[in-house]
Amino acid sequence: MVMSIQADTPQGRWVHRLGYAGLIPFVAGAALLYLVTEDVLPLVSIALTAYAAVIASFLGGIHWGLALRENSAQRTVHLIWGVIPSLLAWVAVVMPAYAGLPLLGLILLACYLVDRSTWPAAGLRAWMTLRFRLTLISVLSCLLGAAAA
Repeated sequence: MVMSIQADTPQGRWVHRLGYAGLIPFVAGAALLYLVTEDVLPLVSIALTAYAAVIASFLGGIHWGLALRENSAQRTVHLIWGVIPSLLAWVAVVMPAYAGLPLLGLILLACYLVDRSTWPAAGLRAWMTLRFRLTLISVLSCLLGAAAA
């Protein structure tokens, strides 16, 4: 059996640091949408939308890793869910930012809700507080960004 990283180890501290660093494009993108001139707005909107889609795909990919790691009844759930965020995010990327960013916020929220129900069985319950915080900021960034777009 594969052992997971514990939060109180050097590797666990890196998980926290890198997780929070991953919020920089969300917060910066949402803030910039309120600060840039109108001619730059489309570029910033695309950047925020693309980053949110990449993160949604990343969160889905974690489930493939879990499916490949464990031999459980949830293996099929992990495999199926693992592709859904990417497919939905792809649709959101081709939408205008005012519509795509709220959809991406919903996708990120759905990723959290699925993780909340599947991660404990995979031995990842200790990471749910971090996942909640990252989800909260990323979803708020998408919604605030959509309002500015």
